[in-house]
Amino acid sequence: MLQIEPFDLQGISQVAQRLIQACQTSPVWLFEGQMGAGKTTLIKAICQHLGIVNTVQSPTFSIVNEYLTTSGEAIYHFDCYRLKNTAEAYDIGVEEYLDSGNLCLIEWPDKIADLLPDRFVTISIKETVNGKREIIVTDNNTDTND
Repeated sequence: MLQIEPFDLQGISQVAQRLIQACQTSPVWLFEGQMGAGKTTLIKAICQHLGIVNTVQSPTFSIVNEYLTTSGEAIYHFDCYRLKNTAEAYDIGVEEYLDSGNLCLIEWPDKIADLLPDRFVTISIKETVNGKREIIVTDNNTDTND
C-alpha cells in the first residue's frame, strides 16, 4: 500500500510520476473516488508523463478512449459511470481491452467489478481540507497460486 499525503493541483505532476513508478507492474489501474474527486485530472497527468500524443479527455459518452504514446503503445481510458450492466461492458469489448496487456485506466470500476482481472491496482482519491486530495494505492493481486 502507498499513501500519498494531501496535495493540490500544483503537485499533480509529481503525484502522477509516483503512481507510474508504484503501479508499473500492473496493466489495470482502477480509479475510485466521488464525483469531482479528480480522477480524470489525475489520469491526464499520468498520460502526459507516459508520452500520450492524443488529447486526453473523459470518455463519459464513448465509455472508452484509446490513446497512443510517442512509442506507439496503446493506453485505454474507461469511464464506466454510464454503464447500466455488465452486458453493456461486454458489448464494448471490455474483456479484450483488459486482456490486451496494455495499460487500462478505469474510472468507476465498480460498474464492471465482475469482469476485472485477478491482478490490478486501486487508486483511491479522497478530497481533504482546502480542496486538497489524498491518494491511497492498493495492489489487489488476487492470484491464488500459493
